Amino acid sequence: MSTTNKEMTPLFTRFSSERLTIKNRTVMAPMTRGFSPNGVPGADVRTYYKRRAENNVGLIITEGTGIDHPASISGDTIPLFYGEKPLEGWKEVVKAVHEAGGKIVPQLWHVGMARNIGDVPNKDALPIGPSGLDFSGSKVTESMTEQDIHDVIEAFAKAAADAKRIGFDGIELHGAHGYLIDQFFWQQTNQRSDRYGGDLVSRTRFAQEIIAACRKAAGDDFPIIFRFSQWKMSDYKAKLAETPQELERFLKPLHEAGVDIFHCSTRRFWEPEFEGSDLNLAGWTKKLTGKPVISVGSVGLDGVFTSYDEAGTASLDGLLTKLETDEFDLAAIGRALLHDPAWVEKVRTGRTDELEAFQKDSLHQLY
Repeated sequence: MSTTNKEMTPLFTRFSSERLTIKNRTVMAPMTRGFSPNGVPGADVRTYYKRRAENNVGLIITEGTGIDHPASISGDTIPLFYGEKPLEGWKEVVKAVHEAGGKIVPQLWHVGMARNIGDVPNKDALPIGPSGLDFSGSKVTESMTEQDIHDVIEAFAKAAADAKRIGFDGIELHGAHGYLIDQFFWQQTNQRSDRYGGDLVSRTRFAQEIIAACRKAAGDDFPIIFRFSQWKMSDYKAKLAETPQELERFLKPLHEAGVDIFHCSTRRFWEPEFEGSDLNLAGWTKKLTGKPVISVGSVGLDGVFTSYDEAGTASLDGLLTKLETDEFDLAAIGRALLHDPAWVEKVRTGRTDELEAFQKDSLHQLY
């Protein structure tokens, strides 16, 4: 194997936590692709993930996968994480990634009120949310009942057990960007008066119970990554926590429920989260919980990822500095790695002049 470029050492040191060891600090960020007809990942999806593992990505987090609930996703090419054929497809993906020397976890997903009435694959399934409110606050459906909540929690737990059974290295729970779990966090979409609503801490109860159920289903040795964000797809300026003190109150119950690693989603990893400190969201999360964290947001590119415009390559100096000072533990790469499967290996071996700019066409094919 070729030698790692010394300048890149902070990105290519081994990572070890209580339940997960990774050969370096690079993570493939979860990115919705929609190349799984009828929810089944095929040979092209398998090769897509394997190619990143072959090029030294430390940990792959799959695109969002629909849990076993009729309203979990919107679209008939989004991969499912239940049923014989989808799980067999994922089993082959895991096998290919492991054979290439990588590690992989599925992102388990329920879109909640981001689903429209009549969406495939289950046209008759109404979207669900804590209060049946869309992102503008308009009433669309009835609030989830306690039975609805129980059913979703059980579906997440079943997916966690299946992930372990077919060989995945852990799971990631998608609690970010305004999808179902995040809809419980956000006061604008959660106006419940029962134990799943109320103040910021009370609004974490749904997530707490999902985390605990996944831990019980998959066992004490199985890593649980939890992705969260301040921003929503409908509101980039939204904040769950306006201060470090509020963030600590939000994170503590999730930490205690059993999260191993927090995946802190921001649009630009280099931006401070709160005034008076240079720490980003991941940095604050690590400081407040003591848990390992993944930082993400336009790594290696000069354009914000949520714009989906073309973006040029950018210096990694700021990323390396933050890793070297232990602000965060792992760096998730999205669009740069989507377009260039060899991005990590090129960086590792000092071939940064070969890195490719992100092209919008990359969204419509599997490199």
